[in-house]
Amino acid sequence: MLKQNCYVMFILLLFACSTPKEKHVDEQWIDLFNGRDLNDWIVKIHHHDVGVNFGNTFRVEDNMIKVRYDQYDDFNDQFAHLYYKQPFSSFHLTYEYHFTGTLQKGAPEYTLLNSGVMFHSQDPRTMPKEQNWPISVEMQLLAGLGDGQPRPTGNMCSPGTEIEYEGGLYDGHCLNSSSKTYTADQWIHAELIVYSDSLIMHVIEGDTVLRYSKPSMGGGVVNGYDTTYWKPGTPLKSGYIALQSEGQPIDFRNIRLKRLLP
Repeated sequence: MLKQNCYVMFILLLFACSTPKEKHVDEQWIDLFNGRDLNDWIVKIHHHDVGVNFGNTFRVEDNMIKVRYDQYDDFNDQFAHLYYKQPFSSFHLTYEYHFTGTLQKGAPEYTLLNSGVMFHSQDPRTMPKEQNWPISVEMQLLAGLGDGQPRPTGNMCSPGTEIEYEGGLYDGHCLNSSSKTYTADQWIHAELIVYSDSLIMHVIEGDTVLRYSKPSMGGGVVNGYDTTYWKPGTPLKSGYIALQSEGQPIDFRNIRLKRLLP
């Protein structure tokens, strides 16, 4: 009887000790996009000051954030990003995306059926007018080109940043995931799971397609930045989340986030 009582007490004690941690992790999902407007978001477009939504590039229609170029002439390297209003460190982000339309005149060929979601990004208000890309990490989104060649989505690109992959510093700008190739007419469910700078996972349609760690400031690609902000080797443990615009029309919907413990 004494042995049984000790066992029961042990189980109760274990449950009591674990409950607070589980409760903290199990926070509610929040909708980053309210389906009505962009009041919680900040626009930054290359060649324009922060807050200027040139050409109504980012717009809300039918409960979606749409990226469009019908008010543009030539693309003119007007790479753009739409940032959620506050930074995050450890989080689970889910969203759906769908490519549509045709590549805008003057956009680089590599941006065909190409977009992305940036994270651990610098505050857009720290970006000069002529900075082309945010210092950030990108979950790159691609669709197949219909040529029979594989073109995975959920890749990693590193504008102004570096990462560690499979135990060492990755020496490239983009790193392909293991995802299959999806056609442009599909809605794709994507997830980004980030534990500060210790572990990052890309998930496409329920499959974990890429893992890496230790993002830090460094590398190339970004031009026009404020040199006082540039500190190579600085670990990126938090930052802003942004939707990308680089010449290809795309739609985003159901953008939700849950905070995680680091």
